[in-house]
Amino acid sequence: MPATAPLAVLPEVTVPLGELVPPRVRHYFTGRADRAPYRTRRYDFGGSAQYMPLVRAFLDTCAAERDRDYRYLFTLLGSELANNALEHSRSGEPFGVYTLTCQRHRDGLRLTCRDQGSKQEASVPPGRRSHLSAGPNGLDLAAESGRGLALVDALATSWGDNGIPDYRQVWFFLAYDLTGSRWNADPESIHLVP
Repeated sequence: MPATAPLAVLPEVTVPLGELVPPRVRHYFTGRADRAPYRTRRYDFGGSAQYMPLVRAFLDTCAAERDRDYRYLFTLLGSELANNALEHSRSGEPFGVYTLTCQRHRDGLRLTCRDQGSKQEASVPPGRRSHLSAGPNGLDLAAESGRGLALVDALATSWGDNGIPDYRQVWFFLAYDLTGSRWNADPESIHLVP
């Protein structure tokens, strides 16, 4: 049998994530507030964690006119919703997508994440609603998972979901003055579980 030459390894091809964004909406990801104020921004993201830098750029740009703390907090909470869509819904499966919609209100921003539904077989009968809730030990520092909704619960002004597991929409509202958020609260009042 003749010896075969080893196959050459092809170099990895990378494309900057910004190149995947259509030119008409690239301003959604610039991090600058140099465009006219918007009322609603919506973008469909691919169901892979590789797109999280784009998600964070989108969120940061939605809050571009606000101070650094607000931008950070809005981006953190929005990233949690996106991560939950990837982890707990069919949006994280091959060819999955989820949609982030940011609405600007007079007193704050509302972000909605719409995913492609629960990965598990529906344990809820058709027509019945099943709302999400933050776990009671969600802020436990030793927890390996389950902190996302607890963070949203503690740091957003308000939040909720539509209760439909097959077409889940989770939202939060963050007031510009951070009313209802524990962001600026006394650390002793947050009751982190060691």
